[in-house]
Amino acid sequence: MRGPRLNPEQRDAVEHGEGPLLVLAGAGSGKTRVLTARAARLIEEGLEPTRLLAVTFTNKAAGEMRERIEGLIGRSTRGLWIGTFHSVAARILRIEAPHTSRTRAFTIYDEDDSIRTLKDVMESAGYDPKRWAPRALRGRISGAKNALMGPAEYESEAFDLLAEVVAKVYPAYQRELARRNAYDFDDLLFETVRLLETVDGVRDRYSARFAYVLVDEYQDTNHAQYRMVKALASKHGNLCVVGDDDQAVYGWRGADIRNILDFEADFHGAHVVRLERNYRSTASILEVANSVISRNLARKPKRLHTEREAGDPIEVVRCDDERAEAAWVSSQIEAGRGTRGLNEFAVLYRTNAQSRAFEEAFRRFGIPYRIVGGVPFYERREVKDVIAYLRLLVNPADDVAFLRAVGWPRRGVGAKSLERLEELARSADDAGETVEPLALVAARARHEDGIPKMAARGLRRFADGLADVRASLPACSAREALEACVATFGLATALAEEEDGADRLENVSELFAAAEAFERDDVEAPDDEATDLELFLQSVSLRSDLDEADFDGEAVTMITLHNAKGLEFPVIFLGGLEEGLFPLSRAMEAPGGLEEERRLFYVGVTRAMDRLSLTYADHRWRAGMASRSAPSSFIDELPGEHVLPRLAAPHWRRRRARRAGAVEPDRTFAWQRRVERGSGRVGGPGGDGRSAPPGELEYDYDDSQVPLALTPGVRVIHPRFGAGEVLQVYGFGREAKADIAFEEVGRKKVVVAYAGLRPA
Repeated sequence: MRGPRLNPEQRDAVEHGEGPLLVLAGAGSGKTRVLTARAARLIEEGLEPTRLLAVTFTNKAAGEMRERIEGLIGRSTRGLWIGTFHSVAARILRIEAPHTSRTRAFTIYDEDDSIRTLKDVMESAGYDPKRWAPRALRGRISGAKNALMGPAEYESEAFDLLAEVVAKVYPAYQRELARRNAYDFDDLLFETVRLLETVDGVRDRYSARFAYVLVDEYQDTNHAQYRMVKALASKHGNLCVVGDDDQAVYGWRGADIRNILDFEADFHGAHVVRLERNYRSTASILEVANSVISRNLARKPKRLHTEREAGDPIEVVRCDDERAEAAWVSSQIEAGRGTRGLNEFAVLYRTNAQSRAFEEAFRRFGIPYRIVGGVPFYERREVKDVIAYLRLLVNPADDVAFLRAVGWPRRGVGAKSLERLEELARSADDAGETVEPLALVAARARHEDGIPKMAARGLRRFADGLADVRASLPACSAREALEACVATFGLATALAEEEDGADRLENVSELFAAAEAFERDDVEAPDDEATDLELFLQSVSLRSDLDEADFDGEAVTMITLHNAKGLEFPVIFLGGLEEGLFPLSRAMEAPGGLEEERRLFYVGVTRAMDRLSLTYADHRWRAGMASRSAPSSFIDELPGEHVLPRLAAPHWRRRRARRAGAVEPDRTFAWQRRVERGSGRVGGPGGDGRSAPPGELEYDYDDSQVPLALTPGVRVIHPRFGAGEVLQVYGFGREAKADIAFEEVGRKKVVVAYAGLRPA
C-alpha cells in the first residue's frame, strides 16, 4: 500500500485490530486520511472488499473515499459497500423485499411527493390542509420515524392538538405509501431497522457479511442510524466510528450527540484515539476555539494544537448596523484582493436571512460571490412571493406576478379556475380586442362565467385588496407599501403556519430592512414621477441579475455555519455575533440548545486557516422592526490575549446625517468581557447603579431579543391567563396578534409585543 504520512495518533487508529474503535477527530486533524488509510490497510491485509462497509453522510464524500482507497491500494474496490446511510438502507430493502410490503421496484418519494401524498390522505380523512399545514404534519411524522416510532407508538404519546391530528393521519399515510409501492426518505432507515431487528435471520446475515464497519461523522447520527449501525456490527463488533462531539450541530434535525458521548458504554472495550493535532489553523485561531468550546459540559475532553505560529489576532469588529457590517467586510476583501484570490475569502452567518445585506454590499463593491448550500436572498420562495404582490401593485398587467401571488396564500383558487380565468382573458382577443390582464378579469370573476363560487369570491377579494393598497401608493414609502401589503393579505400569518415559518419570516423581515434602508438616489437617474415602491422594485430587479457575478471563476463564498462544516478558507468573516441571533434565541429554548450553538460557533471558528474576523452590529433589523442588539455571549468567552477589538466606521449613516444637515456623533469603541452577565447589561450600569463609562453603549437584553417564535400548536404561558396553545397568528412585527386557547380562561386574542408570553 502506498500509505499516506501519518502522525502517531493517526497511525494508532489505522493499525487498530479487532474490536470497537472510537476516533475523536478534532477539526482539521485529518480524519478522512485515517478512514481511507484504515480501509486500505484492511483490504491490503487480505480482507475482501465485499466484507467491508463504509458509511458516510453525503454521496460526494462516499465517492471521494472510494477514489482515495483505490489510490492507496492501486486497484479497484469492486464489491465494497460504501455510501450514505440512506443509500445503504435502500440497497438492503431491495434485496430483502420479500420480507417487506413493497416490491423491489419501489419508488423513493422526495419531499414534494411526500407532502402531496400526505395532503391526499388528509383530505380523505376530513382534515383541511388549509387548517393543518401538510408540511408541518410531515415534519412531525419525519421526527417520529427517525426516533423509530411507528403510528401506534406515536398515538400513545400525542401531546398537543397538532400531534393528535398527526396520530390520526400517520397510519393512513403509511398505508397509502404501501399502496403506491413507495417509501419516503425517512422510511428507508425506519424499515431497514425493522427488518434487522424483527425478521429472523436478516441481522445475522448482514452482520456476518460485514466483518468491519466504518462510520464517518458519527456525531451526526440519529437514533435510527445508531440502531442500524449497531445491528450491522453485532456479530464481530468491529465497528470504527470517526467523529467530533464538538462539531455536533444537527440536534435540531434529530441527531443525537449521546451516540458519540456514550460509545464506550454501548461498545464495551472500545479503543479511543484522540486526534488533536490541527493542520489547518494558526495558533491564535485554535486558542479562541479551545477557549470557547471548553465551556461546554457535554463533551469529550480534548484540546487542539498546531505547529503553526500564532498568526494575526482575531478581530472583533463592532458595526453600527448590518449595512455597516457588510460594508466593512467588503472593504476588507477589496483591500486583500491584491494578495489573495477571492476564493480564499468566506462569509459565514447563522441564518440565511443575513445574506441579504452582504449580497447588496458585494454588488455595490463589484465583488463576485457565490452562495453555497442556499438560495440567493431575492430568489428565496417567500421573498419572491412577497415581491410578486409588490410588482402587481405597480403593474396590474404583470400576469406572471399575478399567477404567483394569487396562488399564495391559498384562497380557494385552483388550477382549473385559473385556466378558466385565462380563457376569459383571451376571449376579449377573439372579439378583436387586446388580451386583458388577469388581475382585471379577476376583479369581475363570477360563478356565471364558469368559475366555482369559492374561487370567484377569492379572486374578487384578492383584486379588491390590491385596489385598496394601490390607492395609497403615491403617499407611501417602499416600506409602508410593503407593510400594507403584508397586513392586507395576511402574508406573515400564512408563513407562520408553515413548519419552517420562523426562518421564512426572518427573510421577509430582511425584505422590510431593505425597503426601510432604500433611498430614491440609490437608483441611478430616478424618475421623479415614480413612486418609492416603483424605484425600489427597479433596484431589486437589478440586484437579481446574476450576470455581474462569475460563479465559475473567482468569487467570495457566502455560506451558513451549518453548511460550512467540513470546509476551510484562509480568511473567514463570521457575522452577526449578537445575543438572540448567535446564539439564536429560539435554539436556546431547547434542552442543550446553548451548547449546540456554542458548538456551531466552534465549527465557524475552526474553518479559518490564517485570518478570522468576528463582527456584530449595534442595531439590526429583526422580526419586522429595527432593534438594538447586544454583543453575543460568545464574545465574552474569547481569550483577551488573542483578540483585537475594532470599530467599523458607519460610513452610510454619516452620509445620511450630512444630507440632513446633522452631525454624526463621534463614538469610541469599547469591548470588554463582563462576568456579571446576569445583570442583564453589557457595558451598562455596574452593580453600584452608576452609568456606563463615557463611550460605552448600554445594552438591555430585553431590547435585543426577538419576539417569541409563534406558530399554531406552540404551547405558551401568559403572565395573567396561564398556559395555553397558539391557534393562529395575525399581523407582523409590533402589530402581531395571537389567538390562543388558554386552559383556564378559554380563547383570547393578545398583542404579542405586549403580552409577555414565554415558552411553556
